[in-house]
Amino acid sequence: MKKIISLYKIIFAAAFLFITPLSAQNTKSTQPGKDTLRYRTNQNYQLQNSMYDLYKTHQADIVMLGNSLTHGTAWNELLGRPNVVERGITSDVLYGYEARLASIYKLNPKIVFIMGGLNDIYNWTPVEDIFSIYVRIINALKSKNIILVIQSTTYATKTYGKDWGGTPERNFGRNREVDKINKLLFDYAKKNNLDYIDLNSLTAGKDGFLRPELTWDGIHFKADAYRIWAREVEKILVKHNL
Repeated sequence: MKKIISLYKIIFAAAFLFITPLSAQNTKSTQPGKDTLRYRTNQNYQLQNSMYDLYKTHQADIVMLGNSLTHGTAWNELLGRPNVVERGITSDVLYGYEARLASIYKLNPKIVFIMGGLNDIYNWTPVEDIFSIYVRIINALKSKNIILVIQSTTYATKTYGKDWGGTPERNFGRNREVDKINKLLFDYAKKNNLDYIDLNSLTAGKDGFLRPELTWDGIHFKADAYRIWAREVEKILVKHNL
């Protein structure tokens, strides 16, 4: 018995010696960086993607692409239009958007409204990196002859996250990062003749925070905020005769 156990140890040790260097080499040479894979650890990502794959809609003229803010309403009912679908995923980051663009292409939309970046900011992703990913997504969608509408990354309230360590100072700092990405997106939209919806100018107070009466938790919208948002979306749709 002792000889058998010793033999198992030798075999296991040999296997470890041969396999480990190869695994380490693959990790260094082929695996994406940690930030690019963050979306895969989001349980909502796989759950919601599987639901979107299950849905019977094969074509939609209008797609609302985003995170939990986009996912927070039934856009076809809010806009009173049957040809609109939402493709928002709670806690999604822009790398996640990019990874699921094929599901957007399958819908053959005429126009896509995109909003994102806030989860990236709260994950401390540098604004320059966020903008770079955003531009890649925009260009990918434009390559399919889809009309792109950029929607501003939205603010948090002063007291957002107070139950788990959020402070007014932290939220102020994150909102200023939001200002930075929005400035880059606004300038990009202007330079490339893209529509841009500035929701912060309609939902923020003079203090530079999301107005408390428009949110139920400090970051996600109530009905009044969605009413404001829908009005701006409708203006763009009318502009494009959709």
